[in-house]
Amino acid sequence: MTVTKAQIIDWLGKSAAVLEENKAYLTELDGPIGDSDHGVNIARGFGAVAENLPDVADQDIGSILKMTAMTLMSKVGGASGMLYGNFFLRAAMGVNGKETLSADDLNKLLEVGVGGIVQRGRAVVGDKTMIDAWTPALAAFQSSLTAGREITAAMRACVDAAEQGMKDTIPLQARKGRASYLGERSIGHQDPGATSTYLILNALLEAIEA
Repeated sequence: MTVTKAQIIDWLGKSAAVLEENKAYLTELDGPIGDSDHGVNIARGFGAVAENLPDVADQDIGSILKMTAMTLMSKVGGASGMLYGNFFLRAAMGVNGKETLSADDLNKLLEVGVGGIVQRGRAVVGDKTMIDAWTPALAAFQSSLTAGREITAAMRACVDAAEQGMKDTIPLQARKGRASYLGERSIGHQDPGATSTYLILNALLEAIEA
């Protein structure tokens, strides 16, 4: 099985839709531990990506992801714009010139993309950031591929791990970003970045399954 360019375009469109749908929820999560703007910012950024998709639909997957990166970096305020932007910029480099993605290609997209987030944010698992969702999600995807599963099954495992990682941020004390200034008061809140990560990965699964 391969992932087509049309499915990648669908992924980005689905991401924009689900982030717009969950804009208020993400902002509510961000209120106690952030600037109360994660939902608005990330929905605005992906909304702009969706608007630009027709202009790059005839280009390769790497070019589409590069447009996504540039748009997010310019339209999304705060750290999340740079983090997601770096994810898609690195991902674009990893699949440059591709018209379809094999399982190994998709693995590379995710792996180098997550590496871009780590390089930009310097966070590790346990810091109560989006990395708490991305890291186990990537590990689950790679383990599934190693076990011989096809892309769709591997992505289901990836999304399940992201969801668990998202929930696992609730009891953590933040060690990065604005939330870290709250100390113990950050405990008991689900990280909004980990939540948007889960939503974006689930959109990818839905695009692949469609």
